[in-house]
Amino acid sequence: MKKYLILTYGVLAYISALIFQFWFILYLTDFDFISNINNPQTSSTIYAISIDILLVLLFGLQHSLMARDWFKDIIKRYIPQVIERSTYVFFSGIGLFLIVYFWQNIDGYIWKIDSGFGFYMLSFLFVFGWLFSTFATFIINHFELFGLQQVYHNFKDVDTKDISFTKKMLYKYIRHPIQLGVIMGLWFSPTMSYGHFLLSFTMTIYIFIGLHYEEKNLMDKLGDEYMKYRQEVGMVLPLIKNY
Repeated sequence: MKKYLILTYGVLAYISALIFQFWFILYLTDFDFISNINNPQTSSTIYAISIDILLVLLFGLQHSLMARDWFKDIIKRYIPQVIERSTYVFFSGIGLFLIVYFWQNIDGYIWKIDSGFGFYMLSFLFVFGWLFSTFATFIINHFELFGLQQVYHNFKDVDTKDISFTKKMLYKYIRHPIQLGVIMGLWFSPTMSYGHFLLSFTMTIYIFIGLHYEEKNLMDKLGDEYMKYRQEVGMVLPLIKNY
């Protein structure tokens, strides 16, 4: 019975995370059929900026704290180790939900391109960025990253092996292609309202802060192997080793 509950929890965490991520992506578009980040402002600018920054801070704290080894050690005292990743994924999805649901739009545009080459190019790069990020998750084991593999192996009584460090496909040229795709998805938009700009700017800052700590963690675990990798491969840009 416990195995069924764990499997169900992992599957529901995975599905909810996908739904919230897809909703977040749609929120960044200018589609009329859904409330989006370019809708009219409904609160004062100071209030909107304060709430929006708080939402990104909450997301960043959750995303970073729950990824730290010391935090994992704490929560494993209260939940089975096998659902630790699923729990992280679920709360990350909740963080995106809070951003979408409570985000305060800000009127005005930095750019707004409604037609022509620029519109189609930015729309293409927006879609490409999110697909690029998703594809990168499958290169390093999408289902392990989102916790499904752990709960499935537990259900089948299969030992889960540690994921070994390998350089393949996109990871031969970029150390963090997932984050590169997210950055592209945040910035490449035909419509960049002030509210959209604030989200893109603050999330990009968080991404690089998060990468700083992730790189430190990887160097602690992998040592000289990862140090050599850093010297050979760019962090989010192929030809720039440190970035």
